[in-house]
Amino acid sequence: MTPLTLDIEAMRMAAGQATRLLHTLANPDRLLLLCQLSQGEKSVGELAALLGIVQPTLSQQLGVLRLENVVSTRRAGKQIFYTVKDPKALVILNELYSLYCGGHHDH
Repeated sequence: MTPLTLDIEAMRMAAGQATRLLHTLANPDRLLLLCQLSQGEKSVGELAALLGIVQPTLSQQLGVLRLENVVSTRRAGKQIFYTVKDPKALVILNELYSLYCGGHHDH
């Protein structure tokens, strides 16, 4: 019986994908935006009002999330609505919520 051999190239590719997603999440404004969006679709105006993020910063960070395919958009008239597109991001957000916002975390 031979030991399980690891496909190092597959692992390298997975590590690259994980690193890219973690880098995308490793920004306070983007993390706050995704926390709000994990609760459901929100318009740009709703996100600005909920989080108090000024428009240039909000647009920039939503642009990064779009570019990284973490969120998707839907246009209705003049409004743009955002939702979390990446199911892996939702899993990470839920775990972060559990660790840091669930009431049982250490300070």
